[in-house]
Amino acid sequence: MEIDVAIVGAGAAGIGAARRLVDSGTVSVLVLEARDRVGGRVHTIEPAGFPLDRGAEWLHSADRNPLSPIARGLGFRVHQRPPEWTTRLRRSGETVEAEADWLATREAQGRARRKAAAEPVDRSLASLVPPGGRWNELLDATSTWGNGAELDRISVKDYVRYEDSGTNWRLGEGYGRLFDRLAEGLPVALGTAVSRIDHGGRAIRLDTTRGTVTARRVIVTVPTSILAAEVLRFDPPLPDKLAAAAGLPLGVDDKLFIWLTGSLSGIEPDIFLVGSTKSRETMTYQVRPLDRPAIYTFFGGRFAAALEREGQGAMFSFAAGELARLLGNDIRRKVAPLASTAWLQDPWARGSYSYALPGHAEDRAVLAAPVDNRLFFAGEATSPNFFSTAHGAYLSGLTAAEAALASLQS
Repeated sequence: MEIDVAIVGAGAAGIGAARRLVDSGTVSVLVLEARDRVGGRVHTIEPAGFPLDRGAEWLHSADRNPLSPIARGLGFRVHQRPPEWTTRLRRSGETVEAEADWLATREAQGRARRKAAAEPVDRSLASLVPPGGRWNELLDATSTWGNGAELDRISVKDYVRYEDSGTNWRLGEGYGRLFDRLAEGLPVALGTAVSRIDHGGRAIRLDTTRGTVTARRVIVTVPTSILAAEVLRFDPPLPDKLAAAAGLPLGVDDKLFIWLTGSLSGIEPDIFLVGSTKSRETMTYQVRPLDRPAIYTFFGGRFAAALEREGQGAMFSFAAGELARLLGNDIRRKVAPLASTAWLQDPWARGSYSYALPGHAEDRAVLAAPVDNRLFFAGEATSPNFFSTAHGAYLSGLTAAEAALASLQS
């Protein structure tokens, strides 16, 4: 078939781009999605009577996030209770004084990172950590939660460009359900993987598992892991895009959802814990989030990659051990595995969200740049200031759609 704009990928960026193009009423659009569902790395499931967000969960910078008013307008329940990320140490066996020292260390690291980012040469976050520091292992662990990778793999210059208002909200129905709603009525071809984009001729040809699509413009929204591995190939080749994708690999972050089958005396809903303050191989926990009978665990980096290979049983065994140390051995009788993720093994994600390797802070701009004003690129990895977030991906889709529309009208 022949259309004006083909969009590769129906994740947050693809849905944002498609919604903008369709609402313009001026162009024909088709979204090509390899999965059998929309949403990409924003996916809500409901195996136990309440929604679970396998991927993106938080409306980060929610007071500025454009998806917050959209969700409200669609009737979603927006929970505004802030997460207790800054008080979880005192709930996890550390003293109030130790927690204050940890927060002071975090603030000192923030100052050091901003100063280093102004230097001519990029470096890793690990280069700023004092040798033998009391909190070095926890700094590494929190990097795996926030970036999907350890400190030695993270560019300082890229890291400090991330903009965060510090306000984080959740959707009662699940983040994935929001994108399900936003995708309603859009022309999406599911189960249609694109293997090759031939942009050498007047029209652009896309080879898919369901035949060939011809388009005047194409918006590519697939993860950097797919581009770097050339699961999706370009003809003629685009070496700058491949190099930029390789400089922006996807980190690994996973979740284990645990049934809470018994009561926890003295534990109010929505508290946060950290399994260990002395090991980078640890998990962080949401206990009874939104007053649900569950514990959500979150873990990242090489630790998450290893647990993925071992499977859900290994994840649960590790989590149960940490919870027993935190809450007492009786907790083992009150928990059971419910569901888990394995984003590194997901064939259409191959990771969770992007980070920039040291020396590759400028790769986001390279990846986002159009090619011949006919090929456009979007996705969280192309966002200069909101990378690794669903709203960053969504906004990048809107930007790519506007550029594609302008190019068709010129």
